[in-house]
Amino acid sequence: MSYPNYTWDHVHIRTPDVEAMAQWFSDILGAEIVRGPARTDIKLGGGVIFLAEAPSSVNPPPVTPYQGLDHIGLSVKDIDAVAVTLKAKSVEFTKEPTTIRPGVRVCFIRGPLGISIELLDRDAKYQMA
Repeated sequence: MSYPNYTWDHVHIRTPDVEAMAQWFSDILGAEIVRGPARTDIKLGGGVIFLAEAPSSVNPPPVTPYQGLDHIGLSVKDIDAVAVTLKAKSVEFTKEPTTIRPGVRVCFIRGPLGISIELLDRDAKYQMA
C-alpha cells in the first residue's frame, strides 16, 4: 500500500485573547510573532501555530488530563538550564526535569489556557539514576 507524503503544516489554537497568547509564546519560548491581514501566527521550532479568536460560543478548555491531543513537544538543548530560565519567568512546571530513559530528559510546562508543553532533551549524557 502506498501513502501520500505527509508533512506538518501547522497547529491551530483558539484563544479569547490572540495578542496575549502570541506574546506568551514570544516572551517565554522565543516564538516569532507574524502578523498578517486579519490574523496572527507564531513561528516556533520550525513550525507554525495559527492563533484564532475564540468566539464566546466555543467550549472552554478541558481540564488536563483528558482524551485527545495531550500536549505539544519541543526539543531543547541543556534542558536544566532552560528550566532555570523558565522558572525565572514564573512559568508553571507540571513535571520537573526528569530522565525518563537513558538519553532522554523531559519536563512539562503549562502554557496559556492550560496548554501542556513538553520540553525534551535527547543527549547520551542523561543516564537513569
